[in-house]
Amino acid sequence: MSLFRNAQFEISIAKPSGLPPPRGVEIAFAGRSNAGKSSAINTLTDHTRLAFVSKTPGRTQLINFFRLPNDAVLVDLPGYGYAQVPEAIRAQWQRLLEEYLTRRPNLIGLVLIMDSRHPLTERDRAMIGWFAPSGRPIHVMLTKCDKLTRSAQGQTLAAVRKELALIGPQVTVQLFSSLKKTGVEEAEKVVGGWLSSLGQEAAI
Repeated sequence: MSLFRNAQFEISIAKPSGLPPPRGVEIAFAGRSNAGKSSAINTLTDHTRLAFVSKTPGRTQLINFFRLPNDAVLVDLPGYGYAQVPEAIRAQWQRLLEEYLTRRPNLIGLVLIMDSRHPLTERDRAMIGWFAPSGRPIHVMLTKCDKLTRSAQGQTLAAVRKELALIGPQVTVQLFSSLKKTGVEEAEKVVGGWLSSLGQEAAI
């Protein structure tokens, strides 16, 4: 069975005070608004509407928790970096993201979604800056790679890997396409490795 398949919605929260008590390890998914995060989650879980795909970037304002069959939790963080969101709301999102990423004790890794056509934005780098000092793994998924030529895909992948290699071996990078279902097995292998390193059975 797929690692992510049969995920079940558990809870949504809007403030750090609403975070549920830690139960099972958590894998966070973050990304810039309109980078394809919700589509990537839906593709990985083989579910058409597990994560809400909005035509209006920046619409998702909550942290959503989805329980996996092995009792691990997939955590869908609010999209960041969308200019038309009011400053007060953006500041609230930033506090929520930073609080969760830096203080959640059972968070074992971060899957960071970037549009392969526009990787490593300022907000992407800020997200990495918050999380990397923890030493926990970061896996970058370069989405919408089907919109690039094969040559451009290779160049983008190499450039992002080269820059993030400076952080250390805990950062990995792959190409991904929700439309073509490209990269699903690679993502499952990486996250499954995180679970295996903790001695947690992965439902594969």
